[in-house]
Formats: sequence, C-alpha cells, structure tokens
Amino acid sequence: MHRICLDAPDDVEGWRAQARRLAQAGVLAEAVVWQVGDAPGDLFGGDAAPLPPADPALSLTVPKTFVALAGQALLHSDPQRFALLYALLLRVLEMPAVLEDRADPLLRRVESMASTVRRDIHKMHAFLRFRELREGDETRFVAWYEPEHHILRSNAAFFVDRFTNMRWSILTPQGTLHWDGETLSEGPPARRGDAPSDDPVEAVWKTYYSAIFNPARLMTRAMLKEMPRKYWKNMPETALVPGLIADARRRELAMIGQAPAAPRVSRHAVPQDRAAALTLLREEAAGCQRCGLCDRATQTVFGEGPEDAAIMVVGEQPGDQEERAGRPFIGPAGALFDRALAAAGVKREGLYVTNAVKHFKFEQRGKHRLHARPNVGEIDACRWWIDQERAILRPRLVIAMGKTALRSLTGRDVPIGREGGQGLMLADGTPCHITLHPSHLLRLPSQAEAEQGFARYVEDLRAAHGLLATSAAETDR
Repeated sequence: MHRICLDAPDDVEGWRAQARRLAQAGVLAEAVVWQVGDAPGDLFGGDAAPLPPADPALSLTVPKTFVALAGQALLHSDPQRFALLYALLLRVLEMPAVLEDRADPLLRRVESMASTVRRDIHKMHAFLRFRELREGDETRFVAWYEPEHHILRSNAAFFVDRFTNMRWSILTPQGTLHWDGETLSEGPPARRGDAPSDDPVEAVWKTYYSAIFNPARLMTRAMLKEMPRKYWKNMPETALVPGLIADARRRELAMIGQAPAAPRVSRHAVPQDRAAALTLLREEAAGCQRCGLCDRATQTVFGEGPEDAAIMVVGEQPGDQEERAGRPFIGPAGALFDRALAAAGVKREGLYVTNAVKHFKFEQRGKHRLHARPNVGEIDACRWWIDQERAILRPRLVIAMGKTALRSLTGRDVPIGREGGQGLMLADGTPCHITLHPSHLLRLPSQAEAEQGFARYVEDLRAAHGLLATSAAETDR
C-alpha cells in the first residue's frame, strides 16, 4: 500500500504531481491511500510501501477537459475525491473516450462533484458581504463566509480583481485571506465572532433594498432556489425579506391601483432604450443558472431580431448547432423554418425569434449530443426570460411553436393537436397563434406525411401573418 500526503485540502498541483508519478509507475488505484498533512488515512493500511521506479517511456497525455474537470472536483469536500480522480485518470489514460460517456458512473460522480464546486464558487461571489471596520485612521472591510467546499484560495483572484483598491479580509472556518492593496496573504481559520456584526452603511443599504423591492416580480420559490436560506445570515438585507414577502400582495395591489392607463404605442415609434434593455437582458441571460442545464451547456442561446418586431416567434429549445453558434434556429429545423416562411411570404428579418428554454438539453451518445426534451421545471425556470423579452418587445402577435413554447407562454400544458392552427389570448392580452415545431416535420416517417405536414405548417404561418395584417388595418381605421 502506498500512502500519499498532500499539503492542503485544495492542493491540486500536489495531487497532479503525485498522480503523474503513480501512474508512470503503474500503481493501481486501490493500492493508494491519499491523505492531507497528518490527517489519518487507511487505519489498516500498515506501513507505506516505496513506489516502484517510473517507466520513463510511458507518456502521460490527457485531454484538457480532464485537467479542467479535475481542477474543480479536487476542491470538493468529499474525502474520496483524490482516490476517485486518480481512478478516473487511469481510465482516461487507457481509454480517453471515457470522458464522452455520460453514462459512466465514475465520470458522472466526478462531474457532479465539479458542478457542486462551481455552484459553491458562484454562491460565494454572490452572497459574501463585507462590513466596514475602522483600524485607527484606516478602514478595512471584513467578511465572514462559510463555504461548503475548499474554494477559498481558488476564489482569491476574483476578489482581488474586484476589490483591488480596498483593504479587506475574508474569514472562514477553513482559513483567511487578507489584501492590503498590494499583497495577498493567508491566515489561520477564524470564528464567526472575529467578524463585525454590522456597520454604519447597513442601515442605508437596508433602506435602499426596501425601496427597490418589487412585489410584482416576487417569485418566492425561484428566490429561495437562487438564494437558499443558509446564506441569509451573512447578508444584511435578508433580515427584511420575510416582512417584504408578507407585504408583497398589498403593495402590488397598491401599485396597480395607482398605475395610469398605458398609452397606445405605435410599432414605428420604438423607445430608444428598448434596444439597450434587450442588450442588457441578453448579457444577464449569458450567466443564467436558474436550472441545472447550465452545468453542461456551452452557452446561452438568446433571441434575436429587431426590437420593433410585431411578431415574436417562440420555439422550444436550441439544438446542437444553435448552442455551438449561440443563435436560434440555424440548424436543420431552422432551415425548414426559413423555407416555410418563404413559402408563406413572411420575411424572417422582420421577426423576433427566440426559444422557451435558453440552454440545449441533450444526451451524450459517443461524440454526438442528442436532443432531450426539457422537463416542466426547466421550462418554468426559463419563463422569466420569455416574460422579460415580451415586456421589452411588446409584440402584437406571438407564435408558439410546439408544446414547450406554449407551456412557457401560458404556464399550462395545452395539446398542440387540439389547438394547432388556432389561437388563444395570453394573460396580458397579446394574441397567440399556435402551430407545431418544425423539428416535428423532420421526424415524420414518410415523405408524403412530411410534405403534407409542411403544407399545413406553411398555412399556419400564413394565417398568423394574415391575422396581424387584419389587426393593423383595424387599428389604422
């Protein structure tokens, strides 16, 4: 049995060096006990055996994806992380394609650990709060935080870059970081009592937070998912949240009662800030983590089209090609969509095209990523983005293509077979025309069925465009 002692729980470089040495020597995973410092390892392992000489002819080359995956998973708090990553390393050296097999139990466990670490890093960025502390004539900002994993040192660069001109300290039960404006230093673990409990700025911040809290945008379940209660104790504004939630309905009704009637806005008189608002929304969506689809996604695929588009087309989700390019409807279904628009006499450049779900959900099959249907939770998590797009664009007609799109727009399941080619009114009074998704036509078993389905699809798009023209004529009378 070989015993490997690492310097710290987050000693990624030490693990890499030792893992390379072990692999070159041909040591099996079950013959290694990993431990940190003087922490106990295998109580029954006996004395550590010396390593056999490494084989200099053995080349150790692994994909960059493994290096990145290991760097994240090794920060997990699971005591078995070092052993699991070494076992995965040996498998990757033998068969690199294992990294593409999402059904492999070991790979799935390691990827889950890496995903949890990434989420913990994001939460620290979002929920760490500094409090002002006077030190003689100088000011230092001190924060207390309790990470779930060994992410403190890996997060240091983020806080140095973001708060370069501040003197600050971050205290955690795992260790401390101190920045004096020029040098970053580390310290021993701290206790919660070592951090200040409040500061003069908090009263002002709480007043501001209460003023900007919008009861009409309150989604308690989504808020708790993004900001779990365990982080509340470190954030001064969260002491106000229970009261604000309890008072939200009364404030919302008061806002509605005081709101003036909305003036009719011509489609040709687009507010100058609409494009800016859409750009900001697109930038915010790029970092979306409302559901687990973001963990495996390459990027968010946001909508595109003119800010004054009269028609907003909502599809289901991006496909493989769309997700790689970051643009909606450019794959096989998009090509069919373009052909149907041309046949219906509708110009795509006048439409705003988007998807109900902004990330590609897929199953990995070898080198291929196969489309997987998003579930209700994922659709509902993405409804916020669709609602914001509609609020900014204010389209005169929405076309829902497929059940996922209709669920996103209405919040309920409506069978397309029953409502296809028809319309309904959305909650805000916007007419919605329902049709199938072009990917459905690609899955039809025969050429004859595909041609018939395409003809009906063209008629649906033509009918929707006709409704818009009729509405515009009536408005101009």
